[in-house]
Amino acid sequence: MNQSLQAIPLFNLSLSFIPVFITLIILFKWSLNASNAVYAISRMLIQLLLIGYFLGYIFDSDGSGIVIIILAVMVFVSSWIALGTVVEKRWLLYKYALMAIALGGGLTLMLISQGVLALDPWYSAQSMIPIGGMIFANAMNSVSLAAERLNAEINRNIDYPEARNIALQSAMIPVINSLFAVGLVSLPGMMTGQILSGVSPLIAVRYQIMVMCMIFGASGIATAYYLLLVRPVFDKNR
Repeated sequence: MNQSLQAIPLFNLSLSFIPVFITLIILFKWSLNASNAVYAISRMLIQLLLIGYFLGYIFDSDGSGIVIIILAVMVFVSSWIALGTVVEKRWLLYKYALMAIALGGGLTLMLISQGVLALDPWYSAQSMIPIGGMIFANAMNSVSLAAERLNAEINRNIDYPEARNIALQSAMIPVINSLFAVGLVSLPGMMTGQILSGVSPLIAVRYQIMVMCMIFGASGIATAYYLLLVRPVFDKNR
């Protein structure tokens, strides 16, 4: 297990777009929103190319200040994106989403980076930024699902406690499903990447357990805290 991960030639990489083009053709033939998919793919390419160069610079500089700034940007942006499911209340609820993701994701990130991994230095960009991205992205997704479900249930005149429980349960479904599927249906990204780079599967499993725990914890804490914070908003509007 000492084979290093090979660089993918550009021609070989272009082959991965074949199923993409097939899917786009299907969307177009079925008169679905193919233009939105094209936009999403184009944006993905631009974002990843830019972040590739940007992360190279950050890893070389490896300063605590820039790492903290990037993590802060992640929190602010993810909080805004999370409320895309309740656009009409976005500004009203933004501070609550921000507080929830910052608390749930921040606590989890500190525990994982300083307790589990014991990073040295504590702000190691090569670890903090990818791990922070995973944590805040999953917290964002769960808060987003909870925000949409809570809003829908309140609009159906469901009492807040019941609506809160439904929202939390709905938000956690993707995370819980991923716990059921890991190892049986899927080998998640971190584990797959480590195995491809030559790391022992037993070591990769430890890291994946860490990842699954941090995703579950950050998602649950952030979502529950968000649902508690927004109660006065929905009680006042009833």
